[in-house]
Amino acid sequence: MAEKEFKLEEAFEKLNQITVELEKPDISLEDSFSLYQEGMKLLKACNDSIDKVEKELIILSDNGEANEF
Repeated sequence: MAEKEFKLEEAFEKLNQITVELEKPDISLEDSFSLYQEGMKLLKACNDSIDKVEKELIILSDNGEANEF
């Protein structure tokens, strides 16, 4: 994902598309490796986004108000 705001839902949809492509029997090794790399980058971005939200929720529950990072 480029410099635009990261959207978790869009990332999940793209991961689904990558999975569909990887399951095709006629995919080349090069294409499958490229898709795998893209998928792993998306997974990391998703995990980072989810972790950020979890930390904000912990701070919110500890302080009773939201804090910006």
